[in-house]
Amino acid sequence: MTLTFPIAPMKATLGSLPEDPDDGRWAYEIKWDGHRALVHVDSERVRVQSGGGHDVSERWNELLTIGDSINASSAVLDGEVVVFGADGRPSFDLVQRRHGRPGTSPATPDAVGRLSFQVFDVLAVDDTPTTGLSYLDRRRLLGQLLETGAHWSVPEAHDDGAALVAATAELGLEGVMAKRADSIYRVGVRSADWLKIKHRRIVELPIGGFTAGSGARSATFGALLLGTSIDGSDALRFAGGVGSGFDDESLRSVAAALIERTTDTCPFDPPPPRSIARDATWIEPGMTAQVEIAEFTNDGHVRHAVFRSLVDLS
Repeated sequence: MTLTFPIAPMKATLGSLPEDPDDGRWAYEIKWDGHRALVHVDSERVRVQSGGGHDVSERWNELLTIGDSINASSAVLDGEVVVFGADGRPSFDLVQRRHGRPGTSPATPDAVGRLSFQVFDVLAVDDTPTTGLSYLDRRRLLGQLLETGAHWSVPEAHDDGAALVAATAELGLEGVMAKRADSIYRVGVRSADWLKIKHRRIVELPIGGFTAGSGARSATFGALLLGTSIDGSDALRFAGGVGSGFDDESLRSVAAALIERTTDTCPFDPPPPRSIARDATWIEPGMTAQVEIAEFTNDGHVRHAVFRSLVDLS
């Protein structure tokens, strides 16, 4: 099999820790919260490919000298581009700022933190595919192939899954990857040989309003608009929205409670972005939602929020 640019990466399946996590059949890695990238190195140049197959070499230009750290004439590496903040933890929000959100200009690298390519697999060495080797053999090869640099490294693989899950939860990291020790690299396939085990947080946030629903939700609402309290007052700082996690019953019951509290006064200070506010209905203080989130962004917004329940009505 010849590997040519671009390559569809192998993908993981959402799952949980294996029943017998320490039986030697699995290896475990930190799940990095960043942008997937495949780096193609040959004697002429380095190209950085996004997970979707686009050439993003200019976006991640710190990686263009990685060839100097590779003990081979050519290689294809798979990993995650992350940005570490001042607290030493990777932040997806900082990765987004690093190359610019839609409608914004990319921030300078020094403005958002240290970029690092966390390399967890190797697909080819010296023009020879390694995808047919086992995960453990590819990992051993990778350790010999790539020397740590200022913007790349090979993070450790672990054999104690439960311990790594506990440690990453305590550190506030996104989660853990579990990979079958004997699995080959299946190009372009989402496989249960790789499991992503994500940590989630449960938070309780005041509801300040809701957006109009459409389609099947036209009679209820689209999303709840959440906030965080400002100095114990009734005013809220906008924290994003939650539109998933509702079944038909919860949609109807929450909608009924919302309608009883509608008001013309926006409780958020400052108001949400115009794109949200123009479609919003505000409610009086007193409703709180319990939601499950991945994290709060640096802007204080919930990320990957899922509704669980109403907490109280005061």
